[in-house]
Amino acid sequence: MSSENSPADDENSSADDARQVWDVVVVGAGPAGASAAYAAAVTGRRVLLLEKAELPRYKTCGGGIIGPSRDALPPGFELPFRDRVHAVTFSNNGRFTRTRRSRQMLFGLINRPEFDHQLVEHAQKAGAELRTGVTVQRVEQHGSAVPDRRTVAVVLQGGETLLARVVVGADGSASRIGAHVGVKLDQVDLGLEAEIPVPETVAEDWKGRVLIDWGPMPGSYGWVFPKGDTLTVGVISARGEGAATKRYLEDFIGRLGLAGFEPSISSGHLTRCRADDSPLSRGRVLVCGDAAGLLEPWTREGISFALRSGRLAGEWAVRVAEAHDAVDARRQALNYAFAIKAGLGVEMSVGKRLLTLFERRPGLFHAALTGFRPAWLSFTDITRGRTTLGGLIRSHPMAQRALTAVDRRQAATAGQVAEESGS
Repeated sequence: MSSENSPADDENSSADDARQVWDVVVVGAGPAGASAAYAAAVTGRRVLLLEKAELPRYKTCGGGIIGPSRDALPPGFELPFRDRVHAVTFSNNGRFTRTRRSRQMLFGLINRPEFDHQLVEHAQKAGAELRTGVTVQRVEQHGSAVPDRRTVAVVLQGGETLLARVVVGADGSASRIGAHVGVKLDQVDLGLEAEIPVPETVAEDWKGRVLIDWGPMPGSYGWVFPKGDTLTVGVISARGEGAATKRYLEDFIGRLGLAGFEPSISSGHLTRCRADDSPLSRGRVLVCGDAAGLLEPWTREGISFALRSGRLAGEWAVRVAEAHDAVDARRQALNYAFAIKAGLGVEMSVGKRLLTLFERRPGLFHAALTGFRPAWLSFTDITRGRTTLGGLIRSHPMAQRALTAVDRRQAATAGQVAEESGS
């Protein structure tokens, strides 16, 4: 607890110690959870960070760190870059390949085990306590396990129960805490990835350069991210196209001349985007990152969304923990939701509209990024954190008109479907 507490606060603190009540319990030690734990712990609160795996652990992820991710990191955090990207090769399903270069770094590449573990260490240095190998079965806000209305019970596998003033769910896209809150999803995608060790001559050819390939299925794309002597090669597409997505990855690897190298890791992962009306809290339980369905719908970039939403969740969790009644707790939770929707929610809305356009006209995106300088400069501004998708649309009339046309077409289609179903 903070040394600035009043005598009354000290008494409450002693009572909490006797009952083992944490101020904040964070479930999940990925970027969202570690950021939430850090943000709460630096205020001097008692914070417990729970993780079911042992750290460090592998996570299916390209590992690109763009400007918004960098800007959301704790002070003094040194990024463990495996490479710094200065060039992007774009292709449209293997054709019309073109490389664009930049003198300044566009973004950096990390391995998630190192990055995530380092974030957790920062949370620990701020005062958070870590427990690994712990599986949360459920949370309860009512019933015999809950001593009062200011407390949440966290029930672990095996029967142990922890008590907290507030719980932050950051337990990934299949979140049990998200299920408790009632998170609703309206976009689910399948990502497949291979970590491919390559000889030094091959690694040198990829150094400082990534590949982005617009794929054969609507909304799909592939990537190659170099990390020293290993290439992270992956593809993503809408769920329900599992066989086609697997075939795309195999063809993609073969086309790149990498089929002869044995992957050290092959993995898959579902990414999930929240519906517009999906809740971000329930009582004294907040959700952030993948557990809340927070990621950019077009690129499915999730690290920056995890870091930013995690930090906000940690900050607002402290306020919820301090709330003395349900009304005040609800007010603080709504403020958290407003902060998320005003920033990340706007970016998600634009990303969703861009995905709709990209699904219909991938060639248009390819032509713009490879042959239209303003589009390339906008791409570099976003990766460096100089603007966001929302800011980009606001400042570019041509982009506004394109998305407005998409909105009109969607509205017309929805109206036609409604008319046909009613007839």
